[in-house]
Amino acid sequence: MKKTLILFAGITLFISCKSGQNKSSKNSSELNELVSIMQGHYSSEIQSKEDKDYYNISLRMTPIWKEKGNYLFVEQAIFDKQDKPYRVRVYRVTQKSENEFISEIFTIKNEKDWIGKWATPKDYDKLTESDIELKEGCQVTLKREGKKKFSGATGDKTCPSELRGASFANSIVTVSQNEILSWDQGFDKEGKQVWGATKGGYRFIKMK
Repeated sequence: MKKTLILFAGITLFISCKSGQNKSSKNSSELNELVSIMQGHYSSEIQSKEDKDYYNISLRMTPIWKEKGNYLFVEQAIFDKQDKPYRVRVYRVTQKSENEFISEIFTIKNEKDWIGKWATPKDYDKLTESDIELKEGCQVTLKREGKKKFSGATGDKTCPSELRGASFANSIVTVSQNEILSWDQGFDKEGKQVWGATKGGYRFIKMK
């Protein structure tokens, strides 16, 4: 079986609330907890050694724009090619209800200009909201499953995808204190899977 790259839609991972929902209110302890455990540098190295159908992927989630809300700048790359990430995104994490959270996903205009800026995160201050665009229907809704554990998924057939003949994409995500499990799959209009892992999600272990 050929190795399959994840497409973390994400993490990928990771919720559609109205714009600005959290800007005027103080974060709850639950929202702070989720955002805190999401951020960091992750690797799927252990899984790639256990199962050769999985690549060793680097996943970085760096907090940005703290004065505007809970935003994460996300890069995914083959671990040995972190200077050439195959996915560059911004996530906005908000709280919908007491135990329900939304992670919206944004693409970035001129994304190559921002690759590697995690090393000097102050540079993200130059990125503006006009530089990003919401991926409608691709948000992930997460629910608390326990202390420092949240699980969720995209809506059913709500996230459009044209990659490799796909019609839509689905993502299933679990975020815990030191690990993110992300299973991203693309399906054609008949419901046949055309990309993504077939055995299960990628298991990312936090490195720092």
